[in-house]
Amino acid sequence: MLIDLPLEQLRTYRHPRQAPAGLREFWDETLASSRAAGGAVTAERLDHPMRTLTVHDVAFPGFDGDPVRGWWLLPPDPQGVVIEFLGYGGGRGLPHERVLWATHGYAYLVVDTRGQGSIWNTGATPDPHGAGPSAPGMLTRGVESPANLYYRRLLTDAVRAVDAVEHLPGGAAQPIAVVGHSQGGAMSLAAAALHPRVAAAFARAPFLCAISRAVAITTEGPYGELAMYLATYRDRGEQTLAVLDHVDVAHLTSWITCPTMVSVGLGDLICPPSGIYAAINAMTTPPEVAVWPHNGHEAGGAHDDARLADWLDHHLRGEE
Repeated sequence: MLIDLPLEQLRTYRHPRQAPAGLREFWDETLASSRAAGGAVTAERLDHPMRTLTVHDVAFPGFDGDPVRGWWLLPPDPQGVVIEFLGYGGGRGLPHERVLWATHGYAYLVVDTRGQGSIWNTGATPDPHGAGPSAPGMLTRGVESPANLYYRRLLTDAVRAVDAVEHLPGGAAQPIAVVGHSQGGAMSLAAAALHPRVAAAFARAPFLCAISRAVAITTEGPYGELAMYLATYRDRGEQTLAVLDHVDVAHLTSWITCPTMVSVGLGDLICPPSGIYAAINAMTTPPEVAVWPHNGHEAGGAHDDARLADWLDHHLRGEE
């Protein structure tokens, strides 16, 4: 099902907006101030009935030093680290719900999502920062200024999760991959763009890519929140998009230097393909792209995971 441009046009599609002036400095200052805020990484080992994995209840400092929760799952003799970021509305859930990459022999950090975890899974991390008027949901929260954006905080949490690995049991000096679907895919790409320790990145149907293009195509999912907001605040269109440009991942992906894989469903009404291709086509290191012509926001689903397992073995472990 084709809901966007034909594939041959997607492969050359570029973001319709320029990145904000000083965007690199904005992110450098954001990360520097959050690191300067301090905070400890903790990992409490749990007595859990899973017999082949060791489970730790983790907290690490995220944006502004706010504690972010997670699960750290360790197989015997882990080789490499996989950090997973989660989709919109979900939190870390329970340890046994997310064991995929630990079963592949990786140390596995499942990162909770601040202020979320009530739609499809449970969460344990609050978002203690206030914001002005916004549509229900997260996309327009804090949209009055770049400094107040919810997604400034969440993308910072993603980078700080990479920082935290060095302080987790068995994590030091391990190569790190970041993975995620939808919102988690946006976090994965942002972490790869903003942290040099990321050795490989995977994003399935990533959110926050060419936001202005996406809201022009769809009112489904989180982009519908932005459409609702702009339909109410009719005179704030350009101002709002200019603020959101600071967290638009398609403006960040040119900074990615590690091997990257992106999965796209051409029938995706939640995160339209042209926005995702704007992020892909901005990368100076060309990514591997998995295209699913008949799929929507699920993209390749379990088929992506099977392909990703081999891809991670190659890029994190050097296996052929």
